[in-house]
Amino acid sequence: MGFNRGKVDATKRGIGPRVAPKRIVYEPIARTHFWRKLRGHFYPCWEKFLKKTNIVTRRRFIAMGAMGTAGVWTGCSDAFGARFIRGFMNEIGRPIARCKSTPKPSEWNPNAITAAWLGHASVLVNFYGATILTDPVLMPRIGAAVGVGTVGPKRLIAPALAVEELPKIDVVLLSHAHFDHFDIPTLNALPAGPKAVTARRTGDLLTDSAMNCPTELGWGEKTTVATQYGDIQIEAFEVRHWGARWRHDKYRGYNGYVLSREGKKIIFGGDTALTEHFRPLRSDGPFELAIMPIGSYKPFERSHCTPEQSVQMANDAGAKYLLPIHHKTFTLGREPRGEPLERLEAALEPERIGWRAVGETFVIG
Repeated sequence: MGFNRGKVDATKRGIGPRVAPKRIVYEPIARTHFWRKLRGHFYPCWEKFLKKTNIVTRRRFIAMGAMGTAGVWTGCSDAFGARFIRGFMNEIGRPIARCKSTPKPSEWNPNAITAAWLGHASVLVNFYGATILTDPVLMPRIGAAVGVGTVGPKRLIAPALAVEELPKIDVVLLSHAHFDHFDIPTLNALPAGPKAVTARRTGDLLTDSAMNCPTELGWGEKTTVATQYGDIQIEAFEVRHWGARWRHDKYRGYNGYVLSREGKKIIFGGDTALTEHFRPLRSDGPFELAIMPIGSYKPFERSHCTPEQSVQMANDAGAKYLLPIHHKTFTLGREPRGEPLERLEAALEPERIGWRAVGETFVIG
């Protein structure tokens, strides 16, 4: 049998009729199966890679974006919440300045009127032997009490007297329930014995303190407190402010007070914006002194008076001297720290200003 070497199939030599190559058609099912197979192999490897290299995942990316947005808001916004957070962060680690002057209540004359500024609205008054403490706030911070401490503004300067350095207190006078005037940690730390006089519907805040039977006063109401040196008459009068401690308790009251003893009278203005309610007090005068707020007016002039307005109200009442409070202790307003006193000195005769620094003492013989 021989081989036909010269004879080759024409189709193999390309001479015969051409046949189109067979096309492979991938059906949808086949495609789906292919990508599923690829994904099943690829995704586990990718996730393992992300975990090893700590690359940002989608969830982490969203979280980081939210944190970044919150950071921009905190750093740039003028809203109260943003300013509160900025202030809190700035105060971490900041030392509290020492008070340069220290009152000496044990040396005070019981036959005179003596007052010492302990800081903010806290004033220790010896009123012919009877001792009154106004709006006591003597802790490092004011604000809401949480498990780890108090969250709120930090003091700029230490109180002139600590709680344990206070003399025996006869009356604790509370103007309203705001955190910078009604400090629960300070009130709880005071020893038993003082009689508390406070604004209407604020007595419930004293339940856990040693002053759990306070006298609440509304505008125009009076009370008499007996002390070993004699009685003190206390009358509440209307000021221009607000009393809510939180958003839901707007029913709480807010007062200024007139204190009378031995034929002499003094005014504790508490916290107020400019109001005409000091003018009717003149007929009940004269007043030896008026303890008046002068700070936190920017941008809160609707509830806090300027130094000039404070002078106007003290003059309306006919007070001989003005003892300025509510400045230099906490950063609550946006005015420069030294501005309230500078404006007060420009608006009032120097000899009528009772003090200029925390810890100073003023005496009327």
